[in-house]
Amino acid sequence: MANHKSAEKRIRVTRRKTAAKAKVKSKTRTAVKKAEKAIVVKDNDKAKKNVAKAESSLAKAKNKKVMHKNTVARKISRLVQKLKKAFE
Repeated sequence: MANHKSAEKRIRVTRRKTAAKAKVKSKTRTAVKKAEKAIVVKDNDKAKKNVAKAESSLAKAKNKKVMHKNTVARKISRLVQKLKKAFE
């Protein structure tokens, strides 16, 4: 347990930030999974729409400092590669 007032505050702030970041991360993961599923099913229109949503969600996570910029770039790159490969 924290012994100082500032340490107690840091615990409160950390809990609040962790909860907020978890929410963003969860939405991002869901968006990526939906995009990948649409690619596997070979639904071109739905896949393109879901990939765009996933890219947007990943960019938001990066801007909110939830995910590292290189991680986001890698995930977007791999997602777009899968999309192109599926609909060549």
